[in-house]
Amino acid sequence: MIKNLVLDMGNVLLDYDPAVPLSKFLEREEDRQIIYRELFNGPEWTLGDLGQITIEQKYEAISKRIPERLQPGLRKCLEGWHWFMPRVDGALSFLERAKKEGYRLYVLSNASDEFYIYFPKSYDMDMFEGIVVSADLHVIKPDERIYRYLLEHYDLTPAETLFIDDRPENVEGARRLGIHAAVFQNDFDRIKEEYRLW
Repeated sequence: MIKNLVLDMGNVLLDYDPAVPLSKFLEREEDRQIIYRELFNGPEWTLGDLGQITIEQKYEAISKRIPERLQPGLRKCLEGWHWFMPRVDGALSFLERAKKEGYRLYVLSNASDEFYIYFPKSYDMDMFEGIVVSADLHVIKPDERIYRYLLEHYDLTPAETLFIDDRPENVEGARRLGIHAAVFQNDFDRIKEEYRLW
């Protein structure tokens, strides 16, 4: 019987699409592709999620790999990308109903410490029994250590826990520890019905 619902943040609770800030801060498609590759797809992004690098250190490293004319745009994207992350449709109502039905709610996210700046603007942190952010642990999904931390720190039983993430590899990581897990595809209703949540 499922008692605990654990949700990823990006593209489950908040809509994460780098194309949006790129289109806001950079005029040319060619420039957007460069910043996308070097910032959002570069090694510094993962280092941020691991809590091993600051925003300023990201800027210093990436700015050396791009044309000087793109450095102001890089700065804007680095500091403002999270302004463009609205709540995923249906997420808040799903959480509110789950809470009403007695489920305990948790967040498990690969994110830098900026999480604590933008996430509370969209969700009441008190809605959740616990929040695990990769930057705090220096471990990212699908490394099994982050799932073990979640289970042990909050005393969760895998068979009573459902993890919802948009990335199949993260879902598989949870399943390896016996956690029920579902790949999210903008389908809260399907997940509710498949796991007979209410």
